[in-house]
Amino acid sequence: QVQLVESGGGLVQAGDSLRLSCAASRRTFSWYTMGWFRQAPGKERDFVAAITWNGGSTYYEDSVKGRFTISRDNDKKTVYLQMNSLKPEDTAVYYCAAGSRPFADDDVREYGYWGQGTQVTVSS
Repeated sequence: QVQLVESGGGLVQAGDSLRLSCAASRRTFSWYTMGWFRQAPGKERDFVAAITWNGGSTYYEDSVKGRFTISRDNDKKTVYLQMNSLKPEDTAVYYCAAGSRPFADDDVREYGYWGQGTQVTVSS
């Protein structure tokens, strides 16, 4: 079992920045590919970004490329999502997830462990 706890969400204005954090409970955190997903009201949970176990590979959804950066610190068992130039359409609940595939995966079905989510609201 891997328990994940997100933090760092909030209410910001368009153009502002936020950094989300996701802390893992398991000392084998470094084994897992980590992903960030988001879900807006009435919509499906969508892929945002993913990073492989050693940070060697990352993958982003097109609309966040150049604005968001995923990173991880395996010593701290934490994965981050730096979000810059936020837009109202980024408003959603953001979830981190852990998966066992050895590449930066965008498929929500391949992630077996999920956090409870953190709300990000961007006002125009």
